[in-house]
Formats: sequence, C-alpha cells, structure tokens
Amino acid sequence: MAKIPILFSLVLIAAFGLAKGSLADEKDKVGIYELKKGNFCLKFTNWGATIISVVLPDKHGKPGDVVLGYDSVKDYTNDTVYFGAIVGRVANRIAGAQFTLNGTHYKLVANEGKNILHGGPKGFSDVIWNVKKYKNKGHASSIVFSYHSYDGEEGFPGGVKVSVAYTLLGEKQLSVNMKAKALKKATPVNLAQHSYWNLGGHNSGDILSEEVQIFASSYTPVDSSLIPTGKIESVKGTPYDFLNSHTIKSTINKLPNGYDINYVLDGTPGKLRKAAVVKDKKSGRVMKLYTNQPGVQFYTGNYLKDVKGKDGFVYQAHAGLCSETQGFPDSVNHPNFPSQIVNPGQTYKHHMLYKFSVEA
Repeated sequence: MAKIPILFSLVLIAAFGLAKGSLADEKDKVGIYELKKGNFCLKFTNWGATIISVVLPDKHGKPGDVVLGYDSVKDYTNDTVYFGAIVGRVANRIAGAQFTLNGTHYKLVANEGKNILHGGPKGFSDVIWNVKKYKNKGHASSIVFSYHSYDGEEGFPGGVKVSVAYTLLGEKQLSVNMKAKALKKATPVNLAQHSYWNLGGHNSGDILSEEVQIFASSYTPVDSSLIPTGKIESVKGTPYDFLNSHTIKSTINKLPNGYDINYVLDGTPGKLRKAAVVKDKKSGRVMKLYTNQPGVQFYTGNYLKDVKGKDGFVYQAHAGLCSETQGFPDSVNHPNFPSQIVNPGQTYKHHMLYKFSVEA
C-alpha cells in the first residue's frame, strides 16, 4: 500500500471491530484516497473499491459532489444500498441463487428472497481490497485495487483474481478498468460499478428532472422478482425508450416503482462505445458514459428511504440514478444471453469511461 499523505484519513479496521486476524499487513487497513486534476476531484476507499465522492464545478464554477454516499468509512461498512461500490463476483440477480456449469450444479448464498443479488450477503462490495498502486500526480493519476476471491466464496466455483483501476484522463474524464482472471475452475464473472449519480449535487433532491439518453434499442424484460424472462424486446412504444433524450419524470410514472432494468446496448460488445448521456439543466453538468459491455442497468434509486448520507442529508427515493454497465442479469440461466463464463487462464475485461462537461 502506498504511503498516504496526512490529509487523507487512514482508518484501521480494528477501530470498527471488523478485524479478522492480524492487522500487521498494510492490506488489512481501510483508507481514503484522493485523485485530483484541476477542479476535478475524486475520493475512494478500498472497502469495496468504492467511489465515495466526485467533485466538479457547475456552470457557475461552484464545486459540488455528484455521487451519493456517507461521511465516514465506517458507514460504508454498514451500507445496504451499494453506494459507489464494485459489486460482484456476479452483479445483479441470479434466479434461485443457483446455476449449472459444465455438468455441476452450484447453490449460491441467497440474499434477496430466494435469489442472489450483487454476489451475495458478502459480495465484493463488502470486502477489503488491497491497494496495488496509488499515484496521485503526473499526467494520469490513478489508483488500482485488487482482491483474491477464493474458491467457494458465496458458493461460486473457483478462485478469481480481481482488479479495478480508476484513472483520471484528459479533461474531467474517469476511466474504470475492471479485470478478473479465473484460476483453476470456470466461473461466471460480471462486475459493475454501483455509484448513484445526481448531477445537481448529492444533496439537491431527486433526479427526476435530469435528462437521460440510453443508446439501446432493446431491453431484457423481467418478472415480479426483477429476474429476466429470457426475452429481448424492443423499447419502441414502451416507457423504456430513451433513444431520444428526455427527462426521467416524463415517463417514470408509467412504471409501478421506477426504472430498474437492463438495456441491450447498440453496437458491438467488446468495443468501447457510448452507452448513456445524463444532463442536469440547472447545474449544466453533463455525464457521458462509454463501455465495452453488452448491457447497462438503469436504476432510479427506487428503494432508497431515510438513508442518512453526507453532511447529514437524508436520501429518499430517486435521490440518485445508477448506470451500471454489465453483462446481462441471470445470464448463467439463459443460454441466449451473452456468456459471462470465464475459463481458467482467461481474463474478464470490463472498461468504462466517464466524460464530464458543463453546458451553459
């Protein structure tokens, strides 16, 4: 672990009563790390490889934090809504918390009724990641987190070595590179970055007036448990159509709870292409998202309720939105979906690129 300047908080897990064994190793510590380029500033913690703040100016030059989160690392260790974390080994849902791979049936640890969500009760968002590299100076400042997921963790087969690199590029650009290498057994891998964005500022209220464009002509319908039916359907004529930019509030009332759906992105999976654009007219902030993944989960924070966040602000439903690029949910149980299986020696590669700007 890199030496952390005094202005950063370095918090021993022991202070939270979370230690498992010796704290002698630097990797057994949880810290807060900053990357800064001009007036673009981000902070992270190695608990869950989490983004804890993204500060950038609005059209008047006033800085604001545009991701939901907490005041302390300790609050992240008790988080139940995945604020800013890397989720996995398999993001999203797997039906019945089970699947069959190469003739072997695997029973996972359910944590949402009979299903498994975001890797189980203790997924990648609830573990300590090692700080493999930390460079907060020069042309491309970056931080790299790594984690070794053991064979059988939450029921998943095979050991996996995982890393995520956050790098500041160009003018207000954030690159997120997630990798996972399967060791001795084939296993599903589907990582996602689970930040809740509010371009008006994390404490500005709801995101219903934000304008969204999603570059997807199709989506994967779900049942009442938010498990995909296996079908792929056109967004045309449905509330899921964001091919043309429009405000969230103009269509959200056509759905019972709000948006929580996977989109089938247009273009060629494996190649970096535009997935979504979010605009906040009041602040002028714009976020463009690119990815090499086949899908993106659009979630409008429907189930946030009385969550005490930064500066004592209390987040309610629709306080933030998630645009989680990913493989399709429950792909292990739908052969017609793009495979998320990684075989021994293979490396899963997931790239996201955020480009932020301001419009007058």
